[in-house]
Amino acid sequence: MSLRVTALTDPAPSPGGHRLAWLAADSSGTPLGSAFLRVFTREGQDHLAELDIQVHPAERRAGVGSRLFDAAAAAAREAGRRTVLAQARADSPGDHFLRARGARAVLTLTYARLALAEADIEALRRTAGQPRPGYRLVSWHGTVPDGLAETFARSRRAMDDMPMDDTDFGTVVWDVDRVRSAAAAVAARGDLLHTVAAVDTADSTIVGFTELVVPGDGTGDAQHYGTGVLPEHRGHGLARWMKARSVLRAREDHPALEGLLTDTADSNVPMRRVNDALGYRPTHRSVEYQLDLPQR
Repeated sequence: MSLRVTALTDPAPSPGGHRLAWLAADSSGTPLGSAFLRVFTREGQDHLAELDIQVHPAERRAGVGSRLFDAAAAAAREAGRRTVLAQARADSPGDHFLRARGARAVLTLTYARLALAEADIEALRRTAGQPRPGYRLVSWHGTVPDGLAETFARSRRAMDDMPMDDTDFGTVVWDVDRVRSAAAAVAARGDLLHTVAAVDTADSTIVGFTELVVPGDGTGDAQHYGTGVLPEHRGHGLARWMKARSVLRAREDHPALEGLLTDTADSNVPMRRVNDALGYRPTHRSVEYQLDLPQR
């Protein structure tokens, strides 16, 4: 089969990085597959790129994926990146492909869903309504309010020790501009960002948070983003408390919403216990692969 791989340009680079793209086509111009490489440029992750390859099922095992993989790996190396990450559903063609291409499995994720029609609302209300001495909950839609922005940005370090197993993911460095930029990106694509945060009543600082992104029309499934509690405030049930409130808010604000999705590293036992207790049920598992590129 005659195969042509064409490099494309990213029309909208972001402050945190840019994307490179390739389209594979046959001699008649029929698309066979594509690859996207997200090249991170922010401090703490400027060694990293993320790869997504898609090949039409009818065109697999004919070298299309390998050509795309090689083009992306070469571009990542040329950009000075030492690590390329790619994710595939466990035991899928993508899983087997990445392993065959020399990438190594570094993290396993369990995906779970809470069907809102089947949720135990009374149990969620008891959890959300149970006082946590020394703490209170606040919530907002969209961008964090100005009065909470500084302390919210500082609370993001709660994610720094999130279990990532052998993944060379680096450290995400947060400040107020990045917090606002992330919220703006969600809004720009038409989705709705909801945040619930735990506040230390002793000094009015945010010590934990959970984020939920809802489709703009309020239907289908919403996606949990980060949930974290600062290390010095763990052990008080704050994650479960915040997430229960988030579930109830989503159900109240978006009655047509069907479910909530989350994904958690298998090694993150505390968060998996939180999800299990709130009624989330596993749907599938994915494997994070890492390609280590030799440095020049």
